[in-house]
Amino acid sequence: MRPPTPEWGIMVAKGANDVVSGEWRLALFPGLWLMLAVFTFNLIGDGLRDIVDPRRP
Repeated sequence: MRPPTPEWGIMVAKGANDVVSGEWRLALFPGLWLMLAVFTFNLIGDGLRDIVDPRRP
């Protein structure tokens, strides 16, 4: 049997079930990395739009 594929969303979802038992780190750290990745891609997209936009002042 193959081990499951590690994905940040699955780690956060499984860790959210354990928050009440005191294992908050299981959801916190993958959630922080996921938030950082989304924020970074958003900033990169905004920067590319500013560079490529022909109507830029």
